[in-house]
Amino acid sequence: MGKTGGRGDFEWVYTDQPHTSRRKEILAKYPEIKSLMGPDPQLKWVVSGMVLTQLLACYLVHDLSWKWIFFWAYAFGGCINHSLTLAIHDISHNVAFGNKLAKWNRWFAMWANVPIGLPYSASFKKYHIDHHRYLGGDQLDVDIPTELEGWFFCTPARKVLWLFLQPLFYALRPLVVNPKPLCQLEVQNALVQLVADLIIYHLWGLKPIVYLIAGSILCMGLHPISGHFIAEHYMFLKGHETYSYYGPLNLITFNVGYHMEHHDFPSIPGSKLPQVKKIAAEYYDSLPQHTSWIRVLWDFVFDDSIGPYARIKRKYSLNKQG
Repeated sequence: MGKTGGRGDFEWVYTDQPHTSRRKEILAKYPEIKSLMGPDPQLKWVVSGMVLTQLLACYLVHDLSWKWIFFWAYAFGGCINHSLTLAIHDISHNVAFGNKLAKWNRWFAMWANVPIGLPYSASFKKYHIDHHRYLGGDQLDVDIPTELEGWFFCTPARKVLWLFLQPLFYALRPLVVNPKPLCQLEVQNALVQLVADLIIYHLWGLKPIVYLIAGSILCMGLHPISGHFIAEHYMFLKGHETYSYYGPLNLITFNVGYHMEHHDFPSIPGSKLPQVKKIAAEYYDSLPQHTSWIRVLWDFVFDDSIGPYARIKRKYSLNKQG
């Protein structure tokens, strides 16, 4: 199975996450950054175009053979679906319609969810708040792998399997680490998705449904775009828990690579994060950054010091949870 990984535990720290203090410091020096906060008027049109593109693709693939269904799911449809999950990430911060129209953001996320094939947006929103508020929080931040994942997926072969199964772990981990009651929005999300899937099935049969769901699963697993899952918070350098990537794949991922900037200013749309870096360049240029998500995946698999255990964790007091 390969050589045993070097880490035997997470990197435990006893300091607060760095984003809160850096945000205050940057805003004190550059108050104009506040003008970047708020909705992105173009987001709803870009996302709707992507959804409609996938619905057109459903029609185009309905007569293809199965091998071509899976080929196009991985090479094309899954890329759009992965990008839509990152649009949903942006929308979860209310940047489609603003905080005053929060419910519009929730419903629009369900529209963005349609090509993904499985309900996702409402549950993501519920847990993503904790990821920002309690970054690295033990039993709070479900982005961090479980002890079992860290212990078992410690060799190159097992880490490849873990990457392939990432969508499964992202779906099931919250139920194990920090289970929360089912909310009304999640029920609505599931019903909307079921109706959409049934309509697609009625119009064009089973193959478009497989095309959509297979694309979502494959491209959130072992795929170049999925490098962002590892690049964002895995500890490639000791003591650093968030990293940015400024390469071309940001063009199709709503600038999720600007992850340091995003955690510093989650209410700023992805489209405006490059402006944050430009304004406050001295805060970001000197920080560790990734230059390739493919290289990130390669290093994750073959570097013994990096694996599911390579995450910074901290304890949050009950008072902070309140």
